[in-house]
Amino acid sequence: MKKVLLLILVMALILSGCGAGSTPSGGDSQTEGGDILDLEGVPEAIASKEGGFRVAVVRNLPSDDHTVQFLDGARSEGEAFGFTVDTFIADNDDARFQELVDQAIQRGYDGMIISHGKADYSYDMLKPAVDRGMQVVTFDTVIEKDGATLPEITTTFQDDFELAELSLGEIAKLSEGGEPVRVIKLWFGPGVPPLDRRETVYRRYEEENKIETLEVVGPSNFQDVQGDIAARIGALLARYPEGTVDAIWGSWDEMAKGAHIALQDAGRTDIPIISIDISNQDMNMMREENSTWLSTAAVDPRLIGLVNMRLLAKQFAGEETPDNYDLEAKLIKLEDLRPDTNMENLNEVIDGWGISDAFNEPWMDILRQHFGK
Repeated sequence: MKKVLLLILVMALILSGCGAGSTPSGGDSQTEGGDILDLEGVPEAIASKEGGFRVAVVRNLPSDDHTVQFLDGARSEGEAFGFTVDTFIADNDDARFQELVDQAIQRGYDGMIISHGKADYSYDMLKPAVDRGMQVVTFDTVIEKDGATLPEITTTFQDDFELAELSLGEIAKLSEGGEPVRVIKLWFGPGVPPLDRRETVYRRYEEENKIETLEVVGPSNFQDVQGDIAARIGALLARYPEGTVDAIWGSWDEMAKGAHIALQDAGRTDIPIISIDISNQDMNMMREENSTWLSTAAVDPRLIGLVNMRLLAKQFAGEETPDNYDLEAKLIKLEDLRPDTNMENLNEVIDGWGISDAFNEPWMDILRQHFGK
């Protein structure tokens, strides 16, 4: 009997020793299902996080194509790292947006990706998150108050200046005899960071007498931007007979879609549309019969979500990230598109589209392998 008790005690000590201690960087970790993950090369802050990281992605825009793709990029990359990712959309309602961010802070998320916060409140909105030690990455958000910023936060943007240069450069090519191109401008602001950045380039084109602004049209109904702009442009067309408008510039593709609908409904084929941003719906409209939508400058919205999540993961790992980062813009012309071109295969006709190793680390590939992404 004593021998049996001694054997049981020895086995208990062995089993207890096997389960003792935490998982260091370069060791193994267990999933909830008990599968062993080889985390050799993964930073200790990532490998040893019990239960994984929880991330809130909060977007202050309507649920348009660009938003859906951005959120999909952030979610898929986060889940590939083993993170739990929750997404929230505020429909351009600033009060609701601030409420959602505050709720995420109070719920104790480990990190946040914030999209399209406005300059007049973003500092105060995000300061409590920084004070709590949360990791934050922002997109198209200006964070400044009385000259102060939040240096703990990495801010990302599309290269809005290049987006404007590429699109307005195409409009400038429409000039006849050096005369300024007469433009109906689809824009709203100020106070919307990406559109404000694009506006600085537009103003330069005006000052250089390359363009002449006939009208500025923006939405008032952010639940139906396309329909709103279609109605407004439709009403304007009667005042501008053929030959009096040289181009429509869409500083945001949701507004360009509305202009396209208005021109199609009115049977107007005399006014080219040149825009910023891209989606499957945009490309389908560009390819429609009698479409005058000639080109658009864009950054892959899914890639924006991916890169923002990589930056957040590096912050979780305690690795250095830049203060700000701009994503490269591309020009997509109607003539580039094949009948089957879509967001998944656009890289086949636009060199470098949707591809970036920015902030991708070898340890991230290890996580992707283990989480099957």
